[in-house]
Amino acid sequence: QVQLVESGGGLVQAGGSLRLSCTGSGRTFRSWAMGWFRQAPGKAREFVAAINWSGSSTYYADSVKGRFTISRDNAKNTVYLQMNSLKPWDTADYYCVADPVTIVIVNSTDDIDYWGKGTLVTVSA
Repeated sequence: QVQLVESGGGLVQAGGSLRLSCTGSGRTFRSWAMGWFRQAPGKAREFVAAINWSGSSTYYADSVKGRFTISRDNAKNTVYLQMNSLKPWDTADYYCVADPVTIVIVNSTDDIDYWGKGTLVTVSA
């Protein structure tokens, strides 16, 4: 069974940092693009960041550019999201995704192959 499992969420004060991790199992994702989405209460799901299979290209939503960094370790089948200078409006469930094609993730299509179950990030004012 293929799974993406997120970890690292929690409660942090505004201005603080968190690092999310997502580890895949059931198959190797080293040749796949991976990324992160988030969904705040009462709001639509939104794209956060994506990284291509080699890590040579990264993409970010304007709202997180300069504060969040996506990276990956293919040997560990893991993608990370380093979140700095967190704001209360960053509060959301954060979901890891994987797809063979990077643009599918960046364009936030409904065709993304795999989704994790999410990890909650709460930023207090």
